[in-house]
Amino acid sequence: MTMAPMTTPSTQRGLRSFPLGAHDLDEVVAARRATGTTISACIPARDEAATVGTVVERLRRHLVEEADLLDEIVVVDDHSTDGTGALAAAAGARVVDAAAVLAEFGEGHGKGEALWKSVHESTGDLVVWVDADIVDFDPGFVVGMVGPLVVEPDVDFVKGHYHRPEADGVGGGRVTELLARPLLSLYFPELAEIAQPLAGEYAGRRSLLEQLPFVVGYGVDVALLIDAARTVGIERIAQVDLGVRHHRNRTLDELGPQALAVGQAILERAGVRPPTTAVLHRPGRDPLPVPMVERPPLASL
Repeated sequence: MTMAPMTTPSTQRGLRSFPLGAHDLDEVVAARRATGTTISACIPARDEAATVGTVVERLRRHLVEEADLLDEIVVVDDHSTDGTGALAAAAGARVVDAAAVLAEFGEGHGKGEALWKSVHESTGDLVVWVDADIVDFDPGFVVGMVGPLVVEPDVDFVKGHYHRPEADGVGGGRVTELLARPLLSLYFPELAEIAQPLAGEYAGRRSLLEQLPFVVGYGVDVALLIDAARTVGIERIAQVDLGVRHHRNRTLDELGPQALAVGQAILERAGVRPPTTAVLHRPGRDPLPVPMVERPPLASL
């Protein structure tokens, strides 16, 4: 799916930014009840046994049982081998086996495929995604992301950002600052203003998400951001300060394939089509193919 850089007048009005705590829990719950909005929290997870149970348990206890904010918690288990699915189910999530959903489109691994399948398997008017590897998970992350969607009718897609002590709290991670932000500045400068375009915490209206294709791999976060802006205009996108997040820092060896996938996604949507399958070459290592594969908009199925 090739897209040219954004040039429509609606994208010139700028995205909206909400500070930490802009929409408190009581306000969001009251608005949800008044509007009858249903909300699904979805967690893509692959071999996250160390943290997924805590993330699910805190969501269930604080935002299902105590606050009546969430209608469901769905974990899409992406071929885990460490008991991630069983731990998530024990903590209160509905666990979906990624390999068993829409298998006619493939049973491959990938965060983007898990996100796509989570939209298919969930039922809420709003879908909010949370990473499974968050240490000291704060349910306020979810309140912050769904707040603008519930309270502000002219917001369709929300991206979270946070202070990262592991990165001295500056901007996004290494892939963001060294690759994604420079490429966004070249091709989608309006989106380069987003604090953490690769953040895994974001939310959207089902009516929008079902219109978008999903990149199967690590390029999904930035591809969804670009596609959402192209579909509804950047003025209907918001970013929200989520405070502090601690997470597992990945090695440069792990970040190489991620960076290639992110670069492919941005360039493809800018109309600079990379090879069908890019290959990461590293000294002393076997070449690593990083294919660019997308799943179609669910509304088209």
